[in-house]
Amino acid sequence: STGAVKMQPKAEELKFVTKNDGYVHIHPSSVNYQTRHFESPYLVYHEKIKTSRVFIRDCSMVSVYPLVLLGGGQVHVQLQKGEFVISLDDGWIRFVAASHQVAELVKELRCELDQLLQDKIKNPSMDLCMCPRGSQIISMIVKLVTTQ
Repeated sequence: STGAVKMQPKAEELKFVTKNDGYVHIHPSSVNYQTRHFESPYLVYHEKIKTSRVFIRDCSMVSVYPLVLLGGGQVHVQLQKGEFVISLDDGWIRFVAASHQVAELVKELRCELDQLLQDKIKNPSMDLCMCPRGSQIISMIVKLVTTQ
């Protein structure tokens, strides 16, 4: 049989979007420059530079749950067109949740993690793995991230 076969884009064709700069490309000196497919459409990066166009360097792919749990800004849950949407960064980053319950649980887990980190900052000697609340939250996060 014959037909069109979907091809992965060339490294120079692959581009991402940032909130402030629009389209950006992975810099040719970056380790990920030759990567033509990412399992998640989200990258975190350390450096952004502008030469002939805007490039990012020192980037890593990040999947949805780590982004929701550790990303900046407040987590919001909204019903949009019959789907429950989890949003970050004033709606710039959005995910569709499997159900309202999943969306609310993820939001609550993020709130618990934020509070746990605030407690650790206030009391640096606190052992998060030894306190019952801390170990439960960490255990839930590990399970969520490793089984997604």
